[in-house]
Amino acid sequence: MGCGGLTRGAANRQLLPGVLTLMHPRSRRRLAPAVAVVLAACAHGAPTGLAPLTVPDSGMAFPVADSASATHLLNRFAFGARPGDIARVQAVGIRGWLEEQLNPGRIRDTAGTAALRPFARALENPTDLYAAYAPPPAARQDSAARRRAMEGARDLGGQVMMTALARHIASDRQLLEVMTDFWTNHFNIFMEKGADRWLTADFVERAIRPHALGKFEDLLVATAVHPAMLVYLDNAQSVAPGARPPAARAPATFGRRGFAPMFAPPLRSATPRAESGINENYARELLELHTLGVDGGYTQQDVIEVARVFTGWGIAQPKRMGIGHYGFEFHAWAHDYGPKEVLGVAFPAGHGEDEGRRLLHLLAENPATARHLSYELCQRFVADAPPDGCVDAAVAAWQRTDGDIRAVLVAIAGSPDFWAPENDRAKFKAPLAFVASAVRVLDAEPDSTARLANTLRRLGEPPFRHLTPDGYPDAAADWLNSGAILTRMNIALALASDRLPGVAVDLDRLCPVTGDYDQLVSRVNAVVLGGQGSDHTLQAIRQQIADLPNARNARTMAVALALGSPDFQRE
Repeated sequence: MGCGGLTRGAANRQLLPGVLTLMHPRSRRRLAPAVAVVLAACAHGAPTGLAPLTVPDSGMAFPVADSASATHLLNRFAFGARPGDIARVQAVGIRGWLEEQLNPGRIRDTAGTAALRPFARALENPTDLYAAYAPPPAARQDSAARRRAMEGARDLGGQVMMTALARHIASDRQLLEVMTDFWTNHFNIFMEKGADRWLTADFVERAIRPHALGKFEDLLVATAVHPAMLVYLDNAQSVAPGARPPAARAPATFGRRGFAPMFAPPLRSATPRAESGINENYARELLELHTLGVDGGYTQQDVIEVARVFTGWGIAQPKRMGIGHYGFEFHAWAHDYGPKEVLGVAFPAGHGEDEGRRLLHLLAENPATARHLSYELCQRFVADAPPDGCVDAAVAAWQRTDGDIRAVLVAIAGSPDFWAPENDRAKFKAPLAFVASAVRVLDAEPDSTARLANTLRRLGEPPFRHLTPDGYPDAAADWLNSGAILTRMNIALALASDRLPGVAVDLDRLCPVTGDYDQLVSRVNAVVLGGQGSDHTLQAIRQQIADLPNARNARTMAVALALGSPDFQRE
């Protein structure tokens, strides 16, 4: 059995009908010219403050870097292989490649920076984005102004999605990209909620990416204080019961429970009505998702107490037309200064913002957090139901280093479970991983539009648009069904035909047209499948192209079938 329960033959039979319906020529779209000026926001990249890390020579179960182990490594610790990547791993070894990726500041990421240029506007200061994209007052009555505002919001949303997808595809700091995606899902926010329309990209660039390979506690604090999280989980609305703001100040509010309608009235400096009391949303997700896990030993009373601890954690916000700035702001007037107790730990009366930071530290060092996060990381990198040995190794590294994410990743990569045959290609690619890896393996280039992100909409995983706090799932059961496979196959054929909107492909460089179909299949195996295609898959491809008289169409079909095969869909 393969592909999460479908036999390879069954999977191929489901894929082929979609292939045969899409053989229609279309002219290739030209790439948009590169933007000449790189805005300061595009300089975001490697985390800062990471000490040099050396992967130990002993105690790690690294295999010889042949093409099979290199392919496995690149499928898990990168978004698949670009041409030349497998040879690179073979040249420097498994340990050497990991060490390079775990020290991203040493990697000059010219390609990743260039990929951001068309979408640099989305990385501007959120205050500037608010001034540019917030609907003007006239939009509430004027249909033309309303239409322009909605078009602007769609344009910005597409650019924000592409800041993630384009860099996942192009960046040479692949492990940083994988971990940025992992933590973005772990600390999920919904881009369509209120001010998160113009805060999402900043959340990724300032809260997630700089800490994605650092200490978990730093990452936890960065997400807790970022305005995007304070809006999404409504903590900006959480105040001590009966609290009222000083008449001279206005708290940052975005409507009831944090939602801002598309055409909200302009923000004013007058004091709005205070919320009536504590909001538990952030407290609950902090315990259940961000740290301890659902079985982490907390109670409903702990949730209430945590919510009390974080009363007053709000945001400063700009006035209309960009005056002021977005940022974390502790509202002393809104805080509950009474005594509290969380997980049996006393928080004496009279403390303010400091008790929230103390609580984050306690949660970060809690053994339940180490277990919960180690399990999730092993689930991402090893198997949907990760072996206990891998999880135990990750927990030990976590506790030994006080939550150093890089040390945990080394423990996972060096675990025998990671390299065990039963865990090779045991996972099914989520839509983002499928699209990114397919574009990478063909050395294709996204253009300056957001159309490639729309492909992820079709597959059900558009970045930053998962409504609930749990983020997109990663297990095969959540993505594997016959309809989804057919959609992937259609996308694979469109990509191989250079007809997938938003990306340009030049197969002539990688796989020249030939009338020798045996040679063609061998070349497709090397280029698309890293030389690891099964006999069954290669035979199926050869049979399907046997009767195609046009060698160029045969090449397109062979590449599409390889991309849609279980051998590529699994990682």
